[in-house]
Amino acid sequence: MKARRALDETSERLASAGCDSPRVDAEILLSHVLNLSRSKLALEASRKLSRPEEKTLERLVVRREGREPLAYVLGEWGFRRLTLAVDRRVLVPRPETEIVVERCLALIGGLDQPRVLDVGTGSGAIALAIADEHPGASVTGIDASPGALEVAGGNALRTGLDIELREWDLFTGLPDGPWDLVVSNPPYVLPEEIETLAPEVRDWEPREALVGVGATEAVARGAVDVLDPGGTLVLEVASGDAVRIAAKLAALGYADVATTRDLADRDRVVEGARQS
Repeated sequence: MKARRALDETSERLASAGCDSPRVDAEILLSHVLNLSRSKLALEASRKLSRPEEKTLERLVVRREGREPLAYVLGEWGFRRLTLAVDRRVLVPRPETEIVVERCLALIGGLDQPRVLDVGTGSGAIALAIADEHPGASVTGIDASPGALEVAGGNALRTGLDIELREWDLFTGLPDGPWDLVVSNPPYVLPEEIETLAPEVRDWEPREALVGVGATEAVARGAVDVLDPGGTLVLEVASGDAVRIAAKLAALGYADVATTRDLADRDRVVEGARQS
């Protein structure tokens, strides 16, 4: 089978399976199998796939047809300047979380050696991106899931970045600081909302990292006690929940409370500074 036909057939199968972007997914899968960039795939349209390549592609397509997230099928996903290993133990890193990192970097940009705490680190995406883009930062990631910490530890080795990882339940409070920055993308999907989500999210991503009642508020309360005066809390919040969380931060005594919009123009990031 030639690459052009493989691409067309894969795209048709993924469309029939209900995938949102079947052509793009097909290009990514075929590029992965052929070890080509997507931009070079078009130049290889007449290339004939070997039998092992056909078998590998078929195996991956079947998984994607089952609505397994593309990132899990590939075993890795890009986040800012990094490519991170991901599997069912962690959430797939998302573009809106890259905005969280942007805010963090802006807030600690003037500090030579900021101490940063990432609450609910998952794959380590936020913690590792900050360590990568602010080499002076001392970054600690905490998570209640041993499996997630294994993934994050593997990504630290994969990227060659030095972060500390600890198993920790955020509902017991946060590790003693003082921290210059506390950041979190906590579970914020409500239990009654889970069935409304796409199958890739609902059926595959770890429920404990998605669904949480009170997790955002627990991080906000805990950060008050461990932030250095003038230090900042940065939270990713549910779409439509920014106003409520901003009011919660103000009620807890945070100053300079502000929100930032994501790439879809939704208020997605809420931040506030601990007062001196």
